[in-house]
Amino acid sequence: MLRAEALIREASQPLPSDRQSVAVGVTPAYLNQFDEPSGYLDFARFGPVSADVSEVLVRAARTIRSQGHPALAAFEAEQARTVAAGAALLGAAPHEVALVSSTSHGMFAAAHALRGPGTVLVSRSDFPAAVYPWLRAAERGGLGVRELDGPVTADTVRARLDDGVRAVSVCAVDALTGFRTPLAEIKEVIGPRRVLVVDAVQALGAVETDADAADLLACGGQKWLRSGWGAALLLVRDRVAGLLEPGLGGWSGVHDPLGGLAHPRPALPGAVAHTFTNPDGPAVAALGAGLALVHRVGVGRIAARIAEALGSLLDAARSAGAEVAAPGGGGIGRLRLPGADPAAVQGQLAAAGLSTTQRGDWIRLAPHATTPRATAHRLAEALRAVRR
Repeated sequence: MLRAEALIREASQPLPSDRQSVAVGVTPAYLNQFDEPSGYLDFARFGPVSADVSEVLVRAARTIRSQGHPALAAFEAEQARTVAAGAALLGAAPHEVALVSSTSHGMFAAAHALRGPGTVLVSRSDFPAAVYPWLRAAERGGLGVRELDGPVTADTVRARLDDGVRAVSVCAVDALTGFRTPLAEIKEVIGPRRVLVVDAVQALGAVETDADAADLLACGGQKWLRSGWGAALLLVRDRVAGLLEPGLGGWSGVHDPLGGLAHPRPALPGAVAHTFTNPDGPAVAALGAGLALVHRVGVGRIAARIAEALGSLLDAARSAGAEVAAPGGGGIGRLRLPGADPAAVQGQLAAAGLSTTQRGDWIRLAPHATTPRATAHRLAEALRAVRR
C-alpha cells in the first residue's frame, strides 16, 4: 500500500487529460492510480490493476528473488492483512475468510463441501464457472443439480423448494445482463438450514452487495477489485459450518499436518478447512492492495460512479440508434444495433479504441469509476459509423 505522504503528493497532482471529465465522488488520488485506455469498457472480463497493485507485485518479485525465510514471513503477514481486509468487506470474522486461487476454486470447494443426499438449485443461465462445480460434484456423489430459469429471484427459488433442496447457488451479478440477484430475499426464503452459495466475482468492488446473506461466497481479484489473477476470497460463515464437510480440504486445512503420519488429521476451524494448499504469496499481496484501495475510497462511491458511467454509455448508444438493455442493478449493460452484424459492430468499436465483449447478439459494456465521460461520445460516433 502506498505511504501516506505518497497519497498526499498524488492527490495534489493534476489528472491526466483523459480523466479530467470523470464525475466527482472518487478522488484524484484514486483516479491517478490507474492508466488503462480511456475506451476500456471490459471490466466484467478483466480490470487493469492499480499503481498500488503493480508496486506490490514488483516488490514481491524482488522479495522472492533476494530473500529466503524472511520472504515467507513477509507473505504470511500480507496474508493476514488480506484476510482482515476481505473480512471487513464481507462483514465477516477473519476466521470465516480464507484465501484460494480463484473464484472457480472457491466454488468447487463449496460444491464438494455439500455432500448428498439432496439437491442444489442452480441457474442454467449463470456463467459456466458457477455451474460446472456442481455438475462435477454431482458426478462424484455430491448434491443433485436442479436447474432454474434465470434471473434467479426469491419467487423462482420459492417455486422450486422442497424438502430435498439443501442449497441454492447464484451469481451476485449476472455476467451478461448485469442483473443483481436479491441475495437477502433468497436467503430469507430458503432459511437457516439451507446454504446460499454466491459467486461474487461480478459484484465485489463494483456494487453494494448483500454479502451478509451469503453463507458461502467466492470472489477473485481480477475483475472489479482490479488486483490481477491468482488469489480469491472464500467466505464460509460459522452459521453453516455444521452443514459442511471439508471436501477439498488438504494439508493446509488440518491441525498439525506435519506432526505425524496419522492421517487424516482433524480439520481446522473456519474457512481455512476448505483450502488444499497455501495461497500464492505475491497474488495475495496484490489482492490485499486492491482491497485496501476499495476501502479507502468506499464501495458506495465507486458503485455510484460506475452507474453514472454506464448510464451515460447506454444513453449515447440509444441516441445512435442502438437497442439497449436496461441494467439490472450491476455495473453491466448491453447494446445491439438493429440490422447490423454484432461482430462487425464490435469490430468498429475496437477500431474506435473501445474494448468490449460480444456475447451472442449483444455487445456488453462494463465501465468502471475511472471511465471518462467523453467515452460515451466516442461510443455514439462509432455506432453511427456502423450505420453509415
